[in-house]
Amino acid sequence: MRSSDTPTNYQSDEIEDLESARYRRLSPFWMGLVLALTVISIALAANQLFHLGFFKLVLGKVLVTNRYMYLLCGVMLSMIYLLMPAHKKASRTQVPWYDALLFLTTLGLTAYYVYFAEDILDEAWEFNPTEHGKYVSVLFWALILETGRRAGGMAVFLIVLVISLYPIYADMMPDVISGVGQPFLNTAAFHTFSEESLLGIPMKAFTGIVFGFLLFGVALIYTGAGQFFINFAFALMGHVRGGPAKVAIFSSGLFGSMSGGPVTNVLTTGSLTIPAMRSIGVRAKTAGAIEACASTGGVMMPPIMGATAFIMADFLNVRYVDVALAAIIPSVLYYFGLFMQIDAHAAEHKLSGLPKEQLVSLKTVFKEGWYYIAVFVFLVWMLLFLKREAHAPFYATVLLLVINQFNPKHRLTWQKLRDMTFAVGGLLAELAGLLAAVGLIVGALQVTGMTGTLTNDLVYLAGGHPLALLLMGALTSFVLGIGMTVTAAYIFLAIILAPALVNTGLDPMSVHMFLLYWGMLSFITPPVALAAFAASSVAKSEPMETGVEAMKIGAIIYFVPFFFVFNPALLGNAPMGEIVVVCVTALIGITLVASALQGYLIGFGSLTNNSFSWVSRVLILLGGLAFAVPGGGMLPLSHLQLGIVGFLLAAVGTGLTFLGARKRALQ
Repeated sequence: MRSSDTPTNYQSDEIEDLESARYRRLSPFWMGLVLALTVISIALAANQLFHLGFFKLVLGKVLVTNRYMYLLCGVMLSMIYLLMPAHKKASRTQVPWYDALLFLTTLGLTAYYVYFAEDILDEAWEFNPTEHGKYVSVLFWALILETGRRAGGMAVFLIVLVISLYPIYADMMPDVISGVGQPFLNTAAFHTFSEESLLGIPMKAFTGIVFGFLLFGVALIYTGAGQFFINFAFALMGHVRGGPAKVAIFSSGLFGSMSGGPVTNVLTTGSLTIPAMRSIGVRAKTAGAIEACASTGGVMMPPIMGATAFIMADFLNVRYVDVALAAIIPSVLYYFGLFMQIDAHAAEHKLSGLPKEQLVSLKTVFKEGWYYIAVFVFLVWMLLFLKREAHAPFYATVLLLVINQFNPKHRLTWQKLRDMTFAVGGLLAELAGLLAAVGLIVGALQVTGMTGTLTNDLVYLAGGHPLALLLMGALTSFVLGIGMTVTAAYIFLAIILAPALVNTGLDPMSVHMFLLYWGMLSFITPPVALAAFAASSVAKSEPMETGVEAMKIGAIIYFVPFFFVFNPALLGNAPMGEIVVVCVTALIGITLVASALQGYLIGFGSLTNNSFSWVSRVLILLGGLAFAVPGGGMLPLSHLQLGIVGFLLAAVGTGLTFLGARKRALQ
């Protein structure tokens, strides 16, 4: 990766290819319209979040919250019909007449809701709608379902359709899942007028804090931050043992934090890291698996986590920064586990790094992109010290764009600015379509009273045992993650399952983080391991083999969620002394687990070249888990007791390895 070979067209060509796969290539007219609507949306958000009072100054009226949400939601939903084709065979270069009609209809309905926004609030239209309001709601409901299908896929559409219709037949269901029934027209009105359905928690998070962070994430990518982080990772670790694989961890974690999408992350950073890994002898399926695991972890990497983290903050009624701080230790443990697995794999298979002369120097990298780190520091400063969560990403974006204009290599031209604005519009529209649809699930369960009923039923089925509920939650999260996005799966479970787990006495932050983690696991776990399958297309490996390898390399992520539920100290929710103890024992345990899985114990050597190989590796694995599991909390054992068990198991396993190697040498 010489300086001249670094991907100077990374930020434009790669991202353009990704966008063309999802979005239409619009004509100048439609492109101009999308760009204009995107700029209007950004201006709306800035006006509302910064209390600029534009509408009061011009029209003499305050932009009430529901009017703002209808405006932003309607504009975003309308754009989906221009950007995303209705089906795979639909034109990707022209907007067909029916999509143009749906676009105009959505804007027209938006105008209706904006006009009557204050009446909707004052007269409680969600329970007492006008006649025209009922019929307008039916049409808007149908449009929301279609935008959800295009943004989230058929699985999201079917689940939202069935559950959003639930109030109509809730009183006819068996007692265990029955609820308060509602007429069809009243249900439609509740969905579109209520602040618990369309305008519920998902959309509140989107129109509030999420908007600015998505804008900042896109700005980072289009100003060359992705290239900077990849170059930085190569300069820092490209020359060490298994260097390119370790680069994948570092760069994909940072880039994934910005993009929030595992598949997008794989297809961008993976196009560089996977060939580099292959060049030092890493097998194709292993290279793809490493990239898939590293990219998936970016969803939980602060400071810019995926959209789910912002919605989680709303569910928990805490600041986003509290969620980000809670995610630090688990994300570090996950990436530490990946790093140790890769290091052990490289040592066992004698994989070297890249020659230093092929790598750009660290000094050169910093000279070209120091301001990316400065902007991150500024963002964290505003989040932690000034506590300006909604404002911080906007200020950081402006600062980034201003400084970036002094960098001739990544300076935004009018064309790049247009591309960036289009990417912002596409990302915002796609997420709005998904969250608007998922919001209907929230509303349906709230209006029927099913939320409390299902919570009580789940606690009853689990016999009140937290571990049984956790296992049910893990399985359900994983299954939903197969067919839905992480955000949609999380929202569904946060309504149904999270209250049941909290009612058993578990820490609320731990419960919600647990559901987020298990929803992500479907990206690296067959049968539908989307991140692993995307990585296999770059690595030219068998998809299923890559998925199985990703499960092995990312094994620690299957355990980490249980660790922090057993003891919230791993989320920073404990005295500092206990946090230090559980972190140290977790790091020791993860090192042993990684060593056992890869067959190489750092500081000792290979675990495979002896007569007791499998027995010793199993003992070291169990010893590592004993070390990593935090004592106290749900477990009856203390940190010291678990540490002693872990030490004895690992010592016996290591001793057997030594004896087995000696026995084989004497034969």
